[in-house]
Amino acid sequence: MTTLVTGGSKCGKSSLAEKLLDGFCGKKVYIATMQPFGEEALEAISRHRKMREQKGFGTIEKYTDIGKISLPANCAVLLECVGNLCANEMFSGDGMCYPDHKIISGIKRLSDFAAELVIVTNQVGSDGIDYAEGTAEYIRLLGEVNRRIAEFADNVIECVYGVPIVLKGEIPC
Repeated sequence: MTTLVTGGSKCGKSSLAEKLLDGFCGKKVYIATMQPFGEEALEAISRHRKMREQKGFGTIEKYTDIGKISLPANCAVLLECVGNLCANEMFSGDGMCYPDHKIISGIKRLSDFAAELVIVTNQVGSDGIDYAEGTAEYIRLLGEVNRRIAEFADNVIECVYGVPIVLKGEIPC
């Protein structure tokens, strides 16, 4: 089962994603993609660690190349978040300018091992602002990655001000 949780900034995506895996009885793995650059990132990482402190997650910090992660069979995986992963892959300096295929194949590989895969992503680019070329390309690429994940996901849920709205499938119990 693959569930994509999307929404704007600070809308409750992380809380919902963790809640979706509350009842899972097996091994739970949290894949953190946020690189600890700057005070704001460190605060967000700290906040997310506290949120899942008592929820039984083991944490893997992997900023790129998620397809190389080894997982135990039939575990539950929470991947947070595709927006960070996309930026990391796009701007990592390894010469890969369009990493959408790498990200999608990595996520599909995770879904092969996971009994439950919950993916958190961001909605960006709907503010009507014209951005510099690099930022505009990031917004386009993230939109494409989100679209492709939504195609194969069993469930797609948008968080709007903390309220989950089912766009595809259902809210897993």
